[in-house]
Amino acid sequence: MYDVNDLPALPVYEWDRAKKRAFLDAELSDLTDWHAARCSQYARMRDAWPARGEGFEALPFLPVRLFKELTLRSVPEEALHRTMTSSGTTGQQVSRIYLDRETSALQSKVLSRIMGEFLGKQRLPMIILDTSAVIKNRAMFSARGAGILGFGMFARDKVFALDEHMALDREGLEAFLKKHEGEDIFLFGFTFMIWQHFVARLRETGYHPDLSRGVLVHGGGWKKLADQHISTERFKRELQETCGLTRVHNYYGMVEQTGTIYMECEHGHLHAPVWSDVTIRRPGDFSVADVGETGLIQVSSVLPRSYPGHVLLTEDEGRILGEDDCPCGRKGKYFEILGRVKRAEVRGCSDTYEQK
Repeated sequence: MYDVNDLPALPVYEWDRAKKRAFLDAELSDLTDWHAARCSQYARMRDAWPARGEGFEALPFLPVRLFKELTLRSVPEEALHRTMTSSGTTGQQVSRIYLDRETSALQSKVLSRIMGEFLGKQRLPMIILDTSAVIKNRAMFSARGAGILGFGMFARDKVFALDEHMALDREGLEAFLKKHEGEDIFLFGFTFMIWQHFVARLRETGYHPDLSRGVLVHGGGWKKLADQHISTERFKRELQETCGLTRVHNYYGMVEQTGTIYMECEHGHLHAPVWSDVTIRRPGDFSVADVGETGLIQVSSVLPRSYPGHVLLTEDEGRILGEDDCPCGRKGKYFEILGRVKRAEVRGCSDTYEQK
């Protein structure tokens, strides 16, 4: 396997299909053996796996739901640095992801490389389109709080746009914008929260802050917007009309593979960076689907070292749109998310927030 100190230095979107596939075939195969030698539960699953061909797509994939039901880790308990939990509605089990210091540091470095492609190398003033209560209240702290803290490392100054009652903090926002007048601004939030508590408040109050120099990164909560028949196009149009935001990037990611995120490019496509890949599987027999064919999303990542989360089958549906030929110029697969599979648990970040 690559040394963990060498992995963050890889080019983010520059390797073509042949070079990236050779890298992933070798790394993910070695990681499978690594985890099987250190996690007995994973070893039993690996040994029972039927032969499926060659390459990393033939490796055993774990349903993400297993992390709700089993304790899966590849390091001794005394080596644990942090335990991450997924978001969930009241009464749901949550995924538990066990990180040692090495894996945690690797995830942070890779996330920094990915974000650098969209934000640049300098830290920016940051507006968090949420409330500070989400990181102060431990009962609320899971994937949502972790997301705020994780993306917060790209900021040199921060302000929360909402108060503890989820109301717009206009005074605080205006002071922050005046302080950083003429500068680029990094904005972060969860999609449904942005729609319900930021865009809606701007419409209601008629307050239109100038965020034309802003770059918004957002994710999660699309199910609620889809239920309200709010498209990606309308979401972006409303942001432009209410505050001048034009640089808006959705991302796809999950706590089970923290650090590995799939960013939306300028043409609206989600991209797999060099450290990870997306495979679409047919729900009938789990065979690999063709480009353009809808199926279950499998995510593969070379980052998980302290737990066997390197090849996972999600509960999301999507399709591959192409590879190495996106108009944005980035190499690798690009794809779209079509939603949750039917009868899957509602989960994740802003999906779990309910208006009190």
